[in-house]
Amino acid sequence: MSQSTPTDQQIADSTVNRQEILEVARLARLGVDESTADSYANDITKVLNLMHTLGNVDTTGITPLSNIHEVHQDMRPDAARHDIDRARNQSVAPAVEDGLYLVPQVID
Repeated sequence: MSQSTPTDQQIADSTVNRQEILEVARLARLGVDESTADSYANDITKVLNLMHTLGNVDTTGITPLSNIHEVHQDMRPDAARHDIDRARNQSVAPAVEDGLYLVPQVID
């Protein structure tokens, strides 16, 4: 699905100025001073222009990626196995009683 090209007015609307940065900073209670507001405005304007550029890319026929590597991990079958040796496993546990692991009490 291809995107329509943004108009000059839309691109002009995506320009952020120092006053907008200072107003948003005031509303969000952020400490942004006058000297850095211009820098923030320029950076945000660049990001918005990049978004307009990316929006113009024709993606017709391109399927979205679920993983950038497009790797498929083979899964083993989920089958119950009865080869667990409880006595061997519990032989290294610090405390066992009646086939159960004993753990320190953490809630009174």
